[in-house]
Amino acid sequence: MILFVEEFPAVVPYRAEEITIPADVTPERVPTHIVDYSEAEQTDEQLYQEISKANVICIVYSVNNKKSIEKVRELYHTNYYLCSPFTVCVCLRVPLILVGNKSDLVEHSSMETVLPIMNKYTEIETCVECSAKNLKNISELFYYAQKAVLHPTGPLYCPEKKEMRSACVRALARIFKVSDLDNDGILNDHELTFFQRTCFNTPLAPQALEDVKNVVRKNLTDGVRDNGLTLKGFLFLHTLFIQRGRHETTWAVLRRFGYDDDLELHQDYLFPLLKIPPDCTTELNHNAYLFLQSVFDKHDKDRDYALSPEELMDLFDVFPYVPWGLDVNSTVCTNDQGWITYQGYLSQWTLTTYLDVQRCLEYLGYLGYSIIAEQESQASAIAVTRDKKHDLQKKQTQRNVFRCHVFGITGSGKTGFLQGFLGRNLVVSCNKKTTLSENHIPHRPINLILHEIFPDFDFLSETELSCDIVCLIYDVSNPCSFEYCAQIFKQYFMDSKTPCMLIAAKSDLPETKQQYCMTPLEFCRKHKMPPPQSYTCNTAVAPSKDIFIKLTTMAVYP
Repeated sequence: MILFVEEFPAVVPYRAEEITIPADVTPERVPTHIVDYSEAEQTDEQLYQEISKANVICIVYSVNNKKSIEKVRELYHTNYYLCSPFTVCVCLRVPLILVGNKSDLVEHSSMETVLPIMNKYTEIETCVECSAKNLKNISELFYYAQKAVLHPTGPLYCPEKKEMRSACVRALARIFKVSDLDNDGILNDHELTFFQRTCFNTPLAPQALEDVKNVVRKNLTDGVRDNGLTLKGFLFLHTLFIQRGRHETTWAVLRRFGYDDDLELHQDYLFPLLKIPPDCTTELNHNAYLFLQSVFDKHDKDRDYALSPEELMDLFDVFPYVPWGLDVNSTVCTNDQGWITYQGYLSQWTLTTYLDVQRCLEYLGYLGYSIIAEQESQASAIAVTRDKKHDLQKKQTQRNVFRCHVFGITGSGKTGFLQGFLGRNLVVSCNKKTTLSENHIPHRPINLILHEIFPDFDFLSETELSCDIVCLIYDVSNPCSFEYCAQIFKQYFMDSKTPCMLIAAKSDLPETKQQYCMTPLEFCRKHKMPPPQSYTCNTAVAPSKDIFIKLTTMAVYP
């Protein structure tokens, strides 16, 4: 008889007299559909259909019948390469359990006979001897079956090599890195206690901590360092749990840190539900900035308030890929060596949250935000602002991030203006189009995003027109430069409620009369705009930021 259990499997071999449910374990209640199959009553087609739906298969034999045991061996041996139930099981990677029934009729165990079969075919998870007559080990059978389905051995451990699989090692290494709050390469008592409480909702007693470290010390020379657990020691402990049949411990850790049964970060973990109504924007809240500050601090090992390329790669070690390329250095503040500063680091996070909040949620997931900040998900790090229309009606806003679109013909000085926002002069060469920095007005930190719009008067998309403030730049030395700004304003922004500012760029050069029906100053007066603001980045020192403060103030108080 072959018994199909549809939401189950099991672990290592258990003899009838050895099986007991651990006292500290409460069996989980899992809905179970059991399908009983007999080759005398069902067809092969019915068998294959049930196998394709099964989560685990129990193959039952009689321990007092040598022919029954031998039939298991023969079925496996003769049909393994044919189109047999066993071949289907292997192809579908359905775990198998051998069940020795009628243990009440014999004094001996059938384990010695069954073990060679188990050793040869690794898809057999375990063998359990029981008695359906007196119910001996029946509940234990289903407990271990449930345990093996909910906490499968296969993804974690390779029995042939007697070591953890590479995917499991990678996942646990990331978990170790996230849990290493000070990034010193060891888990100290505080970090181990936090880790234990996070995964199992209970702290470890001081003596229990020492016992754990003593076990590692006895087996590894470099498993404990400075009285803290190293990555090797951490991996050794989980290998030990798995080898002793307590892999539910490792699975509890993996699932708490967002991993699914294939040891990939679950999509629900990386992208939690976040509702964003139309015309609303997304920002990081205070707790998110505190978390990101702690991440920066633990990787800024030389305490120079900047992340070197090595420190940045160390930070991204918990990511499956490098999320920031070299172009980021051109869009945020850097130091003299071109390394991202603390301000630039936070600015990039603010920019990502504003432009692509799903990407931000994913990044926070890799960093373990919900674990370290003790939140339900990283969605709690995001503040969704109210509709901009309500801000205009109430003449006040709760937003802290504003978007400025910069218009001007090619060569008008837009890129220099954007780089001046980051405190760079003409010595710095850059051609990126989006920059972000943090400015301050009284009592409130404000983030302003500057985005350069490529000159195309014939068509501007809704996205290109959607912003909090418009910056129109013309070159004072080019007589044809201002006309484009005037046409853009009259065509797209004259009747809108979006505030506009005119920038007279390259003011260090001789000013030329603009080929337009009125001067830039007269144009501003006619349309009730502030007068043109002179600007140059051709300076020996960092350009003045006064103009950016004016832009920010206009965005906050349109």
